[in-house]
Amino acid sequence: MSKGVVIILTGASSVGKGKIRDLLLEDKDLNLMFSISMTTRPPKAGEVDGKDYYFVSFKSFAEAIKNRELLEYTEFNGYYYGTPKNQIEFLIEHEKNVLIEVEAQGVGPLKLNMPDSIAFFVKPVSPDELIEQINKVYGDGTASAENRINKAKMDLELEPLFNNVVTNDDPEAAAARIKEVVMAEVNRRKEQ
Repeated sequence: MSKGVVIILTGASSVGKGKIRDLLLEDKDLNLMFSISMTTRPPKAGEVDGKDYYFVSFKSFAEAIKNRELLEYTEFNGYYYGTPKNQIEFLIEHEKNVLIEVEAQGVGPLKLNMPDSIAFFVKPVSPDELIEQINKVYGDGTASAENRINKAKMDLELEPLFNNVVTNDDPEAAAARIKEVVMAEVNRRKEQ
């Protein structure tokens, strides 16, 4: 019995990871399950606990860190986000491929904990286009937009650390490029 493949999707804020993620999850050939992150932030309108995130208290999150129940975790805007280990291990043991979407700095701990995973860095067509997109979504000149722009610039500096870099010039084309790499790896593992 072969194990599932862990696919890590990362990139700068507002680069379009969400659309690519949705396209990958819709593709039945990939046999993908989405990893649900744990967070200390309150749910936004319409978000469901256990579907969008596992919403937990700061105390529960600290316990998860202490008990080594998270593969990685990070802080953003005063809230913590992390990837639960038991969920990923259960899915790959049951031959499911798992898609994890994380902040760029979370990829290092994930790769250390799951060295067979495949990480993809999604980059914008240009940094200027990304800044324009962030300002459009979060309000030009607002503190939230400025925080995201600064973080995006730092994230883009991590691109050279990735073997798999995908430019999001078109979400469907980007998802197709990711699928090609993932399917090649799935088939390679089946042959072993």
